Amino acid sequence: MKRIMYLSAVIVSGALLLSGCESTTSGGATGSSRSQLLLISSEDVNTGSAKAYTEEMGKARSAGALNTNASYTKRVNTIAKHLIAHVGTFRPEAKDWKWEVNVINSNTVNAYCMPGGKIAVYTGIISELKLTDDELAAVIGHEMAHALREHSREQISQQIAKDQAISIGGTLLGLGSATQSMASIASEYVLTLPFSRTMEAESDIIGMELMARAGYNPQGAINIWRKMSELAGGNAPAEFTSTHPSDKTRIANLEKELPKVIPLYEKAKGKKSK
Repeated sequence: MKRIMYLSAVIVSGALLLSGCESTTSGGATGSSRSQLLLISSEDVNTGSAKAYTEEMGKARSAGALNTNASYTKRVNTIAKHLIAHVGTFRPEAKDWKWEVNVINSNTVNAYCMPGGKIAVYTGIISELKLTDDELAAVIGHEMAHALREHSREQISQQIAKDQAISIGGTLLGLGSATQSMASIASEYVLTLPFSRTMEAESDIIGMELMARAGYNPQGAINIWRKMSELAGGNAPAEFTSTHPSDKTRIANLEKELPKVIPLYEKAKGKKSK
C-alpha cells in the first residue's frame, strides 16, 4: 500500500511539473529561457499583489511617508518611466500592465516591484548608497525583472507542488482551491521571502539589459553591488548559507554579460527623453 501511494505521488508530481513548465519571458540579448514551474495563474497572483501593494501604500500614507521627498520621487518616476517603455522586449503584454510607482520615506535600504508592475523604492537605498541615476536605474530594473519573470508566481507554484506531492487525498485533486488559497499569500512571497540565487541572477542580468535599452549606463549595475558590499562592511552571510548570490559572484556575472548590453546603451543614450 505504501508503495502504491509513493508511486501515485511521483506520478501526480510529475504531471504537475510537466503541465506547468514554461518561460515567462523571451527575447533580448541576455534574456533567460529557463523553464519555470507555473501552477497558479498570473491573474490570481497579480490580484493578491495589488491588494497587498494598496495596503502597504496606505500604511506609508498614514505614516506621512508616501512620496514626501519631492526630489527622490521625481527621479524614481522619471527613471521608472524610461524603463517601463522597454519591457515589451521581454514581455509584450507587460506594456499594458497597470504600473504604479511610489517612493517611501524610510531608512530601509530596499526596493521592490510586485507582480503586475507595482513598484516601491525606499529613500534609504538612494541616500545610503548615494545612488546616481544609472545606479538607481539598475536597482529599479532589477526589481522590475523579478516581476517580468514572475518569480513570485514561480515560488508559489513550487510551494503548491510540494504540498500536492505530500498529500494524495482530496487536496491533491483540488488544485483549483489550492491555487486560490496560495494567491492570498502572494504578498508574503514579495515582501518577506527571499528569491533564490537563480532568480536573483536572472534579475541582475535582465535588469542590466533593461536599463541599457533605456539609455542608462549598465556599468551602474556593477557599481551597485560594490556599494552594497562596502555598506555591509564584510558582514554579509557566506553565499552557501544565503539564497542570494554573494556580491562578488553578482559582480562577476554582470561583468561577463556587460559586453552584450553596451551596444544597446550606446544606441539608446542619445535618444532618452528628458
